[in-house]
Amino acid sequence: MSTSNEAATLSFNRVAPRRRWGDWVFFNLTRFFAFLTLVLLAGIIVSLIHGAMPAIEKFGLAFLWTAEWNPPAERFGALIPIYGTLMTSAVALVIAVPVSFGIALFLTELAPNWMRRPLGIAVELLAGVPSIVYGMWGLLVFAPLFAEHIQPALTSALGWIPVIGVLFQGPPMGVGILSAGIILAVMIIPFIASVMRDVFEVTPAMLKESAYGVGATTWEVVWNVVLPYTKVGVIGGVMLGLGRALGETMAVTFLIGNMNIFNGISLYMPGNSIASALANEFAEATSDMYTSALIELGLILFLITMVVLACSRLLLVKMAKMEGGKT
Repeated sequence: MSTSNEAATLSFNRVAPRRRWGDWVFFNLTRFFAFLTLVLLAGIIVSLIHGAMPAIEKFGLAFLWTAEWNPPAERFGALIPIYGTLMTSAVALVIAVPVSFGIALFLTELAPNWMRRPLGIAVELLAGVPSIVYGMWGLLVFAPLFAEHIQPALTSALGWIPVIGVLFQGPPMGVGILSAGIILAVMIIPFIASVMRDVFEVTPAMLKESAYGVGATTWEVVWNVVLPYTKVGVIGGVMLGLGRALGETMAVTFLIGNMNIFNGISLYMPGNSIASALANEFAEATSDMYTSALIELGLILFLITMVVLACSRLLLVKMAKMEGGKT
């Protein structure tokens, strides 16, 4: 008996140093990759600030609310691209979030088993369509139909409403902020819907069955059980879609109109976004100030994304505190 114990002890003593060595390598390797990510992020920020410094020194904070964009005179302002970026992303979220929620709800709670897998695969396949294909389809197929049938109907239905109605007034041209936002919504629906479906499926069946057992409807189960349990994943999916919308280039370039002239706040009017301005004009930037202004636009887009992510984290923290107060 003692002989077998001694053999086991000797075997453990041989294996233990190798395990400790492997743990040390694994720990430091993962820590290296984590710090590498932070270094790359810091490098991107520093390079953007360095490239944008001439424009920052010349235009200052007025760059953010100046609407003029005049490359020959080297007078630049970011108001129009910022407005176009925020409005197209807002339109996309307003459309995509309810549709994605409905898709996820149907796939997890209402659809028969034989339909869930093929329908889920079909939704995910939409995420694999290249953005330039969405842009070409939007310009050649969607925009003419939108101008002929949908925009006049929207003007008649919403144009008379105070405050909101001004967003739906103007000539029906097909291209503009609203049409770009709708195409963005189609592009981000697969991302948000897939994440929502996956997080809805991890809700413990016991919680849902308990709610059904006390007489809750499907909507009540989803609203009072599934959503509170999966709120972090749901908000993460929405932020994923918003990040895609903020940085999308080709589809927006095809449909937004690419005009650096402020024509009012109507969603029908052509405009510009930060990503489309960078794609269209970076190769044409002949002066150092022109290039610096474009780099500053990229820095602003980077900061907008960081602010959005920070706000989402603060929202989650606030929701957690509210839940704690309720209990």
